[in-house]
Amino acid sequence: MRCDIVSKATGPVYKVAFRRRRKNLTNYAKRLALVKGNVPRLVVRKSSKGILVQFMEFTDKGDRVLASVHSRALAKYGWAPRCNAPTAYLCGLLAGKAAGKKGATSFILDVGMQTPSKGSTIFAALRGAQDAKLATNYTHEMISEERLTGAAIEAYAKKLKSEDAAKYGKLFSSYAKQGFAPENMVAAFKAAKGKIESE
Repeated sequence: MRCDIVSKATGPVYKVAFRRRRKNLTNYAKRLALVKGNVPRLVVRKSSKGILVQFMEFTDKGDRVLASVHSRALAKYGWAPRCNAPTAYLCGLLAGKAAGKKGATSFILDVGMQTPSKGSTIFAALRGAQDAKLATNYTHEMISEERLTGAAIEAYAKKLKSEDAAKYGKLFSSYAKQGFAPENMVAAFKAAKGKIESE
């Protein structure tokens, strides 16, 4: 008796899902619902190297990028980008201003295959886009001001610096290489935000 039989569903009603659905990259039912809204989509994607915020517009030839900002772009505003809520907010603010200059007045959040949870960086980027004068149907309750400004990170950095300087130096070494003091994060955040808003 053969033991190498593959246990896959077969039959006249079996349907193979699209490749991107099989790889858990795209939920086509959600995408169709978003596209039907006929408004730009705010797409937020995270990686170990930073955050990418884009405003996407659907056309008959596929998606068109209205505005795109990677967290690397924040360096010129005096901000040391990381994959955190303050960085996501500043990216959302910068992308929102760029999209507004191209005629966007509102947007809808496209979380893709991510699971949205209160306080996540997705909602930090959304708040940034809202503060860029773009309308959406989410409330400000999805993320706190303390997370947006980096106050929690600043408080931890100050505490660690006074209690365990060696651990502080190790944990925040990448900030030190950039000449960025995490114990002054809120002030740096406000300064970067002010520069973006003044453009």
